[in-house]
Amino acid sequence: MNTTVESEQIMVGGMGAICHAQGVFFRVWAPHAESVSVLGSFNDWNGEANWLWREEKGYWGVNVQNAKAGDEYKFLLRTPSGDLYRNDPYALHLTNSIGNSIVYDHASFDWQNDSFGTPYWNELVIYEMHVGTFNVKDGYGPGNFYTAIERLPYLRDLGINAVEVMPPFEFPGSVSWGYNPAFPFAIETDYGGPDAFKNFVKAAHEHGIAVILDVVYNHFGPTDMDLWRFDGWYENEGGGIYFYNDWRSETPWGNTRPDYGREEVRRYILDNAIMWLEQYRVDGLRMDMVPYIRNVKADGNPGNDIPEGKTLIRWINSEIQKKYPYKITIAEDMHSLDSITNSLQYGGWGYGAQWDARFVHPVREVLITQDDAHRDMDSVAQAITYRYNGDSFERIIFTESHDEVSNGQARVAEEIAHSDVDNYYSKKRAALGVALVLTSPGIPMLFQGQPLLEDKWFSDTDPLDWSRLDRFNGFVSLHRDLIHLRRNFTDVSRGLSGQNVELLRVDDDKKVVVFHRWKEGGPRDSVVVAMNFSNQHYDDYAVGFPASGEWIPRFNSDWKGYDEEFSDKTVVNVHTQQGEYDGKTQYVQLGLAPYCTVIYSQD
Repeated sequence: MNTTVESEQIMVGGMGAICHAQGVFFRVWAPHAESVSVLGSFNDWNGEANWLWREEKGYWGVNVQNAKAGDEYKFLLRTPSGDLYRNDPYALHLTNSIGNSIVYDHASFDWQNDSFGTPYWNELVIYEMHVGTFNVKDGYGPGNFYTAIERLPYLRDLGINAVEVMPPFEFPGSVSWGYNPAFPFAIETDYGGPDAFKNFVKAAHEHGIAVILDVVYNHFGPTDMDLWRFDGWYENEGGGIYFYNDWRSETPWGNTRPDYGREEVRRYILDNAIMWLEQYRVDGLRMDMVPYIRNVKADGNPGNDIPEGKTLIRWINSEIQKKYPYKITIAEDMHSLDSITNSLQYGGWGYGAQWDARFVHPVREVLITQDDAHRDMDSVAQAITYRYNGDSFERIIFTESHDEVSNGQARVAEEIAHSDVDNYYSKKRAALGVALVLTSPGIPMLFQGQPLLEDKWFSDTDPLDWSRLDRFNGFVSLHRDLIHLRRNFTDVSRGLSGQNVELLRVDDDKKVVVFHRWKEGGPRDSVVVAMNFSNQHYDDYAVGFPASGEWIPRFNSDWKGYDEEFSDKTVVNVHTQQGEYDGKTQYVQLGLAPYCTVIYSQD
């Protein structure tokens, strides 16, 4: 073998292409390779020029002094299966998913004076965003992180203080939901690459907005993956060193489940999670479809369990909690298990919060049911009060997400009146839904386009229609006013960020639910939310209130300023009267318009 090496082998820690003062150090894991070289624009793509040294446990490494950031490269693996040209599994940037890796230097980005602090979790209001469709300019797509930055003032003014970015990792082609990552360490080229994402995070922080990143560890790919049979070895027609090569490889997205029991693969996934928090300064991670990390078929059958999946996630969450205890990890599990958000010390998975199926499914059913008589107020009550491990903020609550408005389902307003979201009933009940999200105990989340009354369903080829910002400006204002109350912008609704909730009335006959939220209690803290889920108009609805005195309406979803079709029933200050109602010693008589939410507190 003809080898050309530098006179003194320099050792640098890390994986992939690591930029430093004396060049670029390349390291790759390929235990079944007989030899490995790196070729690229720095050596005229000469596979004989820079051979890697064999290290322990199947790792290979070499320093290349004349390599630099921006150079393209690949690894050449000589294996019993033949010569294999592979992109770097740790590649931070690629020309495209079937192109070349690009050397990227994290240290070259200027974060300036970014010193953003993640908001307290009980004060978060999350907006789920798909970069490719969020802000497409002049009809040319997909959108990217730079076009997304242009709309951050809109989110800031709405009151959003966290965006959850759907997976932006290098995927095949230019259009995708993102849940098919070919290179988990690289930002999608069509989204602008790594600098674009860092600029987005920095800009979001400047607007007071945290960034939560959606990561995919239940499978990789399944296509355009150089990870597949990376160094030529595999068994049972499996994927080789990065994947299970037996029955545990099976997922709904292909036989590409990572081998959670293999030390090097566990490290690969941990390195990925930590990199986003450290190098990209994201404020949290949302992990996709955790049931397929803990169980092959996500069916709860113990025979299909993957114990090492749990130990891996516990390791990741443990490392994050040690280094970044203020950053949140969120599980998409949807099985309503306390163990998912139970603490590590009690044997739980250690997530900070989980998407809550106990909220979204019954609430959507109540909203889209056509006949008022069939709306179940008990299910609404249970959705409001459900919590994990006694903590209201261990759950993410929503009526729309990328999953809930696709795959045969549609946006709430579309489900109510197909092809006619600008419909009285659609607008009224969609408003009920968002009011319930933003006043119930939990971390509220909106899906992109929800305040714009977007129609149809989510598609990665259908960009948001920003002309709706003017057309449905009132509906946008409704969302803004609710979010501002949720975050207590005017110091009259502190209780909406508190743990406590009390159901004052669950009236399945009249389809009314009234509940009390508070943090410490008292004026400007205690909040009463009254919701009418029927098309009936109530003038004197008597209900017990938590304290005597005058209660002031802070929000009325029936206001004509939100939509000209709303009835604009006058909502006035109410004064308690003595009398036993709902276990209270005082009550008020409320006016409730059809499909309406009214929020009260005291000065």
